[in-house]
Amino acid sequence: MSPMVNECVMETFEMLIRLAENYTSTLFCNRYRNMAAEATTHVQEFFTDVGLFLFGTDVSTEEFVDRFFDTLFPVVYNHVINRGLTDISLEYAECLRMLRRDIRPFGNIPKKAVGQMGRSLLSSRTFLQALNLGIEVINTTDHLHFSKDCSRALLRMQYCPHCQGLTLSKPCMGYCLNVIRGCLANMAEVDLHWRGYIQSLEELSSAMSGTYDIEQVLLNFHSLVNDALIQARINGPELSEQVKKVCGPPVRKPTQSQGCSFDQNKDNQRLKKFSRDSEETLANRRKEFISHLRLYRAFYGGLADHLCGNELAAADGLPCWNGEDVSNALAAPRPNEWLTPLIGSLGK
Repeated sequence: MSPMVNECVMETFEMLIRLAENYTSTLFCNRYRNMAAEATTHVQEFFTDVGLFLFGTDVSTEEFVDRFFDTLFPVVYNHVINRGLTDISLEYAECLRMLRRDIRPFGNIPKKAVGQMGRSLLSSRTFLQALNLGIEVINTTDHLHFSKDCSRALLRMQYCPHCQGLTLSKPCMGYCLNVIRGCLANMAEVDLHWRGYIQSLEELSSAMSGTYDIEQVLLNFHSLVNDALIQARINGPELSEQVKKVCGPPVRKPTQSQGCSFDQNKDNQRLKKFSRDSEETLANRRKEFISHLRLYRAFYGGLADHLCGNELAAADGLPCWNGEDVSNALAAPRPNEWLTPLIGSLGK
């Protein structure tokens, strides 16, 4: 796992947020064009908050979801519920914003959005933070600093046979394992935590699937917004009466709303690369990543076996250096039989 993995995941999340923002802005341009310019500004602010939360900023999902619907209500009231030729004043819009949570023009939709966003974004942010933690662990263990005892043991293992003219003899497996495991003792301590880390990533990845999968939640947000707008339009007369009781009749200013200012063709080529086909979903990419990472579950615990088995020790059946003489690799003593003399030799 390298920083490039994390960068790829970050870029995927960024494209997902961008695509979800496009879907929502396109909804207003296609179905509610008279309010699209104002609404798109609030959509952009909302998805900016989504990105800030996802990438670690200390913001509240409940707060920015509620803020989105608070700021959307004056726009909906002016263009859908109580249409006028001019826009409502800033003071009247503020009254509507303050009133939105009491009269609930969008029904249960904001509460539903808070629940979905809260769980899906939190799981995804935790996943990103976990990836960063894994990279830090790998970077920390990337450069080993061997002790003097370890360096001497490696020197004896690799070059003592040369003194006897046995330049082609490699260490026996048991001898090699004892030396390397001693040098990598700190790595062995990491092993248990590394296995637990991978297991936690697996569990976290599972929690990100289903109803609260971030891809499903973000890309379907525009549908929630559409349902909210439909509900406000259906309940328009009742909502208008409730508003008048608190805010009075609409106070308008001599300005007129613009049409859709959202460029639906902007960045289309980049967004097309983010396919929603089953093979390219974020969930499948995440599962593929976890599957590859699972292969390295025993990396730290098995590092000595890997080094000796693939590079340092003699292959089975070949003569090997046992620390004192050359013997047959198949007949080499068990690793523990070499441990005591090896430790004693380190002090010489």
